[in-house]
Order: sequence, then structure tokens, then C-alpha cells
Amino acid sequence: MREFQKQKTNRFFSLLALPSTAMGFALSIQISALSWILTTQYDLDIHDVGLVWAAGPLAGILGQVIIGIISDKVWFWGGRRRPFILIGGVLAALMLLALPHLDIISAGLGVGGILGVAILVALTLDLAINVSFNPTRSLIADVTTEGDERTKGFTWMQSISGTFGVLAYAVGAVFDNYVLIYSGAIVVLLFSVLPPLFITEPRELEGHLEEHAPESGHREDSIKGILMAIRPLWAFLVYDIYAMGRRMLGAEPDNYYAEIACGIATVLLVIHTLLQKDRPGGDGLASFRKVMAANSFSWIGIQSTFVFLIAFLQQELPNLPDIELGRVGSTSFLVLNAVGAALPALVLMPIAHRIGRIKTHVICMAFMTVGYIALYFNGQSPLQIYALMAVLGIGWAAIVSLPFAIVSQKVRQAKMGLYMGLFNLSIVLPQLVVSLGVALIVSRAEDKSVIFAISAASLALATLTWSFVPEDPDRSDELTPAAGGH
Repeated sequence: MREFQKQKTNRFFSLLALPSTAMGFALSIQISALSWILTTQYDLDIHDVGLVWAAGPLAGILGQVIIGIISDKVWFWGGRRRPFILIGGVLAALMLLALPHLDIISAGLGVGGILGVAILVALTLDLAINVSFNPTRSLIADVTTEGDERTKGFTWMQSISGTFGVLAYAVGAVFDNYVLIYSGAIVVLLFSVLPPLFITEPRELEGHLEEHAPESGHREDSIKGILMAIRPLWAFLVYDIYAMGRRMLGAEPDNYYAEIACGIATVLLVIHTLLQKDRPGGDGLASFRKVMAANSFSWIGIQSTFVFLIAFLQQELPNLPDIELGRVGSTSFLVLNAVGAALPALVLMPIAHRIGRIKTHVICMAFMTVGYIALYFNGQSPLQIYALMAVLGIGWAAIVSLPFAIVSQKVRQAKMGLYMGLFNLSIVLPQLVVSLGVALIVSRAEDKSVIFAISAASLALATLTWSFVPEDPDRSDELTPAAGGH
């Protein structure tokens, strides 16, 4: 183990953050360029764009849970997380290079249409990202101790990842999305491959030998155990299966009965979750479910913005050329991520230390709700959009940093990969709802600002639900302070 890792210096936290930064950079490229490429270069409509975006959540369902379970138990290439980070990084870089050449790939494969190839490339890209993402987050928990040190690890992750996310959107705004894609592939490859070679993983995880009876009464990594762990997400899961089948059959209903039923069922499941309490000496599953429930509402809002902002911009700025429209979209996400990068380490971490992670997160979700309400009423010009994206950035800073630190405090170290994978379902299942359900609503709506009405409602629910999540006691006084300072 190198000295900077033993001392937990800022250099170590910076290096530790780079693999997550690589995957975040790949996602930034996807957010900035995917909808733009599909609508302007390949002329796909909103509903088809939503279907392509559905590949990401599907990959998350398949990738993060499975890889999380496996990475808790295996050891090869000098680590349990390292192999998956390396494989995912290389594959993600290759799929980014494929995005501008879907037509060439389609012709080479002898496929008649672009849609199928776009789904295949997007699915492979997101599978690669998800294969790597869970291990990058679990690695932070593996090599840090609970309390302020781990919070520092996750906030540094977001600060550095967010900074490069800003760089990604800046490249798209100043140059164009093609330059972003080609340069981004190099960044993703280097940041994935090099840092894990300089970080020593522990052979034994904290609590590896401890035996706990799961509160569900089932093995945690069994199908039944997983389903019980994600109980607040059941309605999302059922709707996603239904909507995907409906979409594949080409059956589009004239009503929103399924969407309304999903909403009602989700609210009832979440209420039931919030009323549950952890049993003394248990595995904290009840608290874990509350975090999942609260996080799921956040992602309905933010994913709707990622996928459909370009449709809103086309409505509000109809006279802009495609390249300029792409630059406005990139600048919007640049502002969002600039705030998201600056706040975690500089602002959120000190506030969280003083008032607690949960209270800090609730405040940030409230700001994001207000930002979406303002966008609905006042998002008619680029300058207005940029200003309000800065407000959204307060919530975005919290979403991509604090929940991971919160989850790491509520589950056992030996099962960190499993629970990080399960927690990711609170991201990907709502994302699928956006791609399959919200897409249907947006495609039919004459006024595309409905995007922000949906986002405001979901963030308001997130704010309310997070306020019911119990704060973990601060155990930082029991820990050795991290060297290097803040």
C-alpha cells in the first residue's frame, strides 16, 4: 500500500475519484450528445429517442446488481473491484466512438433501420458504464472508514467528477458534440485504466465474517431477498415490464390508466415503507428501503430533464440551427454540473457535518423543486434557462454525492457491492418509467414545458420522502481523522 493511501491524503482521494469520474464523463457525453444526435443526425422522433434511452436503465438492472454481487465475492487481477472497472472503461470508450457512426454500423451489419443499432450501441455503452460504476463507488467504501472520511470520499468523487462533467459540457458548448465524443473517449479510457493500478484494495472487508439474519428472513442475494429489499420500487418494476412489452408490440393506449395506477401504487408502497422501523440489531433494511424510495422520486425529475430538454429547446428556440441548439443544451448542462461540482466538497460536506446528511439533502431537494417550478413558468430564453439550471444544480450536487454516503452507513461493509447495486435500482427503474411513460406524455403534449411540471412534482415528493429517512448518529469522533485536511 502506497504512503498517500495510508495517510489518506488529498492526492489519494483525487485518484480514488477518477474511475467514477470516467463513468460520469461518459454519462455527460451521453446526456449532451445522444438525444441531439438521434434527433438531428438520424431524425428519430421523441418516442424513439425515449426507447433508446431505455437501454441505460435496462443495463443498470442487469449490470449493477449482478456485478455488485460478484464483486463482493471474487478476487482477481489484484482486486475485487479493479477488474470490472478496467473492463467497463475500455468497453465504454469504444461505444462512445460508435455513436457518430450508427449509420455506418447499420450498413455494415446489413440492418435496415437506425433504431435497432442505436438501441444496441446505447445498451452496450450503458452496460459498460454500469459494470464499472458500481465497483467505483464500492471501492470508495472499501478503502475508507465510516463517518467523515467516507463522506469525504464520496464528496470528492462528485467534485472531481462534476468538474470534468463541466469540462465535457464546455467542450460541447464551445466546439461541438462531435469533438466532445472523440476527446471524451480518450478521457474515459485513461481514467478507468490507470488509477486502479495505484490503489490497493483490502483482501478482507469490514464485517466480512459477521453473521446477520436479514430482516426479510431471506438470503440477501437471492431473488426473493432482492425483491423484498426493493419493495418500494415494485410498482416501477411492474410498470416497466408492462410498458416495455407494450412498446415492443406497438400498442399505444389512448389513456394513461397504467401510468396513474403506477403512481398510486408507488405512493402506497412508499407510505408503507416510511412506516417501517429497523429492528434492534438488524441489518438496517427498513432504513435502506426508505433511502431507495426517496431517491427514486429524485431521478424521475432529473432524468426527464436529461432526455427531453432538447425537445423543450426545439419548441422555445425553433429558429436555431441544429449545431447551435446542441450548444444551448450543452451550456445548460454545463451550468447544472458546474454547480454540482462546486458544492459537494466546498459547501455540502461542511453543512452535512454540522446538521447531518439527511437534513442537508432535504434542503437541496427543496431548492431543486423551486427551480423546476420556475422553469415551468419562466424558461423562455437561454439566459433564463441557464440561471434556473444553476438552481437545479444545488439539488444535483446532493443527488450524486450524499445518497451514496448515506447508503454506505446503513448497510454492512461485506455486502456493499450488493447494496450499491440494489440502490442503483432506485435510479434505473425510475429512468425506465421516464423513457417509457413520461416519453408517452411528452410526445403527445403540445406544450413541452410539461417536462418541468412532472419534474417539479417528483422532486416535491422526493423532498417529503427524504424528510422521513432517519439520520445516522455521527460516529466521526470514534474515527482517526483523515490526513491531508479538507
